[in-house]
Amino acid sequence: MATPERSGGGDMSELYQDAVDVLSTWIATSEVAETNRKRTLGLLADGPVAMTRAHRAGHVTASALIVDDARRVLLCLHGRLGLWMQLGGHCEEGDGTLAAAAFREATEESGIPGLVLDPVPIDIDVHEVRCGAGDGSPATSSVHFDVRFLLRAPSGAIARISDESSDLAWFDPDALPSPLAAGTIQQIAPALARLSSRAV
Repeated sequence: MATPERSGGGDMSELYQDAVDVLSTWIATSEVAETNRKRTLGLLADGPVAMTRAHRAGHVTASALIVDDARRVLLCLHGRLGLWMQLGGHCEEGDGTLAAAAFREATEESGIPGLVLDPVPIDIDVHEVRCGAGDGSPATSSVHFDVRFLLRAPSGAIARISDESSDLAWFDPDALPSPLAAGTIQQIAPALARLSSRAV
């Protein structure tokens, strides 16, 4: 695990190439994730625009499941959706990799400094959402091709809620909150398995 570096690139081409490279070689953690890996590579055939909200048919997003020393997971109650889920969101210019995008989003939304990133995805989920284009226009239906990563919280980490969430809390994987966003549960088992298989 490592702390990612941000890229200074002014467009999405570097991030796009990273997404293609990562998803072309990633060994999926489940049959569902493998299906979604192939679907995401199909989307990426449209070029770098597939990394942006301007690609209204669907776009790649990045999120992270934060786990602490007690193997609890940090979930947020999304302010607009009213569902509990991992932290994450849209990619931005300057995110040199998908892992860096997930790390940035998770750090911003958790307020936790010193998160440690595993740069290999743990899951991919494809789901429909109502999503704004980022230009102030009304939200419309779109599809998120969400690539999920694992982040380890430092010992004694204190999470601080952001403006994007209604609540933020740690949960034991056997006692998750409700209502839970679809696709949230499927990333927990591969995240915990990754922790068990790697020295972190």
